[in-house]
Amino acid sequence: QVQLEETGGGLVQAGGSLRLSCVASRRAFNFNGMGWFRQAPGKDREFVAAISGSGGTTYYADSVKGRFTISRDNTKKQVHLQMDGLKPDDTAVYYCASSPWSGGTELQRVTTYDRWGQGTQVTVSS
Repeated sequence: QVQLEETGGGLVQAGGSLRLSCVASRRAFNFNGMGWFRQAPGKDREFVAAISGSGGTTYYADSVKGRFTISRDNTKKQVHLQMDGLKPDDTAVYYCASSPWSGGTELQRVTTYDRWGQGTQVTVSS
């Protein structure tokens, strides 16, 4: 059973930073595209950022481009999301996800992912 565990959420003031981390137990981790999604109350789950299996290609939602950075360490089976310049609109539960696809624009779609973490709450106060 593949498991994903997120850490690093919390409460931060607007303009602050947080770093989310996700540890995966999936075999052949370096073949899996990884993504971060978020879901605010009453809203659909939305794409935030994704990274190809090799780490060579990254994708970002327009709303976070230039503020968030996704990275991965395949030796440790970890993926990270560095979030800077946080805004109250970034408040949501953030989910780490693993895809059987190693890359491509499909990594921006929720349906591309077959494994999800439990989520970690990020709250940004104004």
